[in-house]
Amino acid sequence: MTSNVGLSTPRGSGTSGYVQKNYAHLKPRDTASPYPKDFSTLRHKQRQPDAEILEHDRRRAIEVQVFELRDRLEDEGVDEDEIEMQTGALRTKLEEEGEKGRGKGAKAAADAKGLKSHQVHELAKAKIEESEKLRKALGIREDYEEGSHWKKAEERMRDGLKNEG
Repeated sequence: MTSNVGLSTPRGSGTSGYVQKNYAHLKPRDTASPYPKDFSTLRHKQRQPDAEILEHDRRRAIEVQVFELRDRLEDEGVDEDEIEMQTGALRTKLEEEGEKGRGKGAKAAADAKGLKSHQVHELAKAKIEESEKLRKALGIREDYEEGSHWKKAEERMRDGLKNEG
């Protein structure tokens, strides 16, 4: 045997001398409490979309449409100056529409169903807009904290016990 593991010789031991790991051995558990004391860490935090990535995707979609127009015009044999003029006009038109459309949340909410799972920033933005729309529809304040009703009830009960004692 090597490096002081196992028997020096398996002779007379009734075993082959093969050393195995004891998978039944349980390591002692850490003494930490199973539940965190700070409940603020348990609160749900909404994933915030990255504005730069959203802007990049918007501009990329514009450039894809511009490139498709350029490709189609080149296939038709249109003059290069005319192609530049038409693609420039399309680009400015799409950028203006994008600027106008930023303030509208209805379009983004309608498009949220068509988003793919890898478009996490677009999904996060759509989810925030959906949550905001629901909060307004239900009349929930912006500064509402989840579970605040129970905290108020507990404070009233403590005050009642203090007054009695």
